[in-house]
Amino acid sequence: MKRALKVVFNWLDSQFSRVFTPQWNPLYQLGGLSFLYYWIVAITGVYLFVFFETSISGAWASVERITHEQWYLGGVMRSFHRYASAAMGICVTLHLLREFALDRYSGVRWFSWVSGVPLLWLLFASAIGGYWLVWDVQAQYIAIRTAEWFDSLPIMVDPMASNFLNEASLSDRFFSLLVFLHIGIPLALLLGMFIHVKRISNARTDPARGLAAGTLLAMLLVSLWRPALSQAPANLDQAVTSVGLDWIFLNPYLLIDDWGPATLWFVLVSFSCLLTILPWLPSRRAKQTPIAVVDPANCNGCGWCLADCPYEAVTMRVHEYKVGHQQSVVDPDLCISCGICAGACPSSSPFRHVDELETGISIPGFHIKELLSLTEASLARLAGDGRLMVYGCDHGSDFSDTESDSVACISMPCTALVPPAFIDYVLRKDLADGVLITGCCEGDCHYRLGNTWMDQRFSGDRMPVLRTRVPRERVRARWLGTQGKRELEQEIADFQQQLRTAHDGDINGIEVKHA
Repeated sequence: MKRALKVVFNWLDSQFSRVFTPQWNPLYQLGGLSFLYYWIVAITGVYLFVFFETSISGAWASVERITHEQWYLGGVMRSFHRYASAAMGICVTLHLLREFALDRYSGVRWFSWVSGVPLLWLLFASAIGGYWLVWDVQAQYIAIRTAEWFDSLPIMVDPMASNFLNEASLSDRFFSLLVFLHIGIPLALLLGMFIHVKRISNARTDPARGLAAGTLLAMLLVSLWRPALSQAPANLDQAVTSVGLDWIFLNPYLLIDDWGPATLWFVLVSFSCLLTILPWLPSRRAKQTPIAVVDPANCNGCGWCLADCPYEAVTMRVHEYKVGHQQSVVDPDLCISCGICAGACPSSSPFRHVDELETGISIPGFHIKELLSLTEASLARLAGDGRLMVYGCDHGSDFSDTESDSVACISMPCTALVPPAFIDYVLRKDLADGVLITGCCEGDCHYRLGNTWMDQRFSGDRMPVLRTRVPRERVRARWLGTQGKRELEQEIADFQQQLRTAHDGDINGIEVKHA
């Protein structure tokens, strides 16, 4: 199932990137979009609450006045409230499925995954409570079914369903309770959302501005075209014989009719438990690389590894023996073995005048000195013009078939493990005519921030920077992801051709290309 989902999402990723560009691809920003939709629901909900009447006789009528008499504002607000909640439900579901398909739920990521499980319950409870407040026939149906569902629990003493026997059995205090829950549960949801991203540094809780603006515009057009409307008013003295249900949040109610309330409880609780223990279930994933190791003798306490770590695994403390200095410390429970910290270390430079290249922080099994040796050995066999060094990551495009007499390829946990000084070294020592950096799609790094940090190092906005003396026409960064194998092969061929042409003196400059 995971493999099938990955194929589907890879295809969807490529299609959305063509339409929206990678920077605005909504599948790369499902978490940020969920936060955006939450704020839309919260803001519009405050406005609607001002005009809402919390009584049996006034609830439906007040919503109708908001919808029709104030259609230009109140009606639009109600539609935004309805459609944003539905959009949030879709984004959260896609976010869960995509993280599962891309294997981003185990190891260090377990906290975000597990903390997201109760958010599903809070999200559904928030949405269902909103449907109740309208108090139309749909609300009447789900109120009775919900009461029957909870009455099936052995902990219930007084049956909830007795409150919905007829109109006389229901009081206005019921709506006061509903309003209280419809405010309290979303607040708990918001708190849970921030806990959900607690262990993630530089967590993205808002989408790209262009994507956010487009979302708001699309929602406005839909709200004017198909405004959210109520069904017939609820009447407990009459049985509901026909009702239209929202398929996003209310589909479990169909299962109550088919399976019975007790069976539905068992299915939902079992599914939640399965999601909770999923990060620890056996799988075919490769064993995680050993965590990063700090070498105090080569750590100068600059803090660049601290700034670049995507999961706050690195902290600083007083140096073991250098007075007045600090050194990095790695939390083994948070390290995800990406190697981004090694690429950020200023001592990871092959230009250092030392007998053996050492660095302040490294990943065992892929030490910087091993990367240097592998680089030199791979490039030593290249011949002819257009010699190309390709650095890629294990989660990007498969370039194993692209190696040739003029192309050398090295794959690593994350491309950001490559220090910019390595690129300088390769070109300055004339070990290759060009260097191509590739990896996950832009904005969708497997380790969250690898390609972002590499772009900023190249542009000089993040330390360590790629020095200005490095000829930019001989360097490219191309973020294509697993679905971009063909594009990468074409990119390598084009880059080699341009390098050969430049070598012949036909052109004098090519712009650095970032995708």
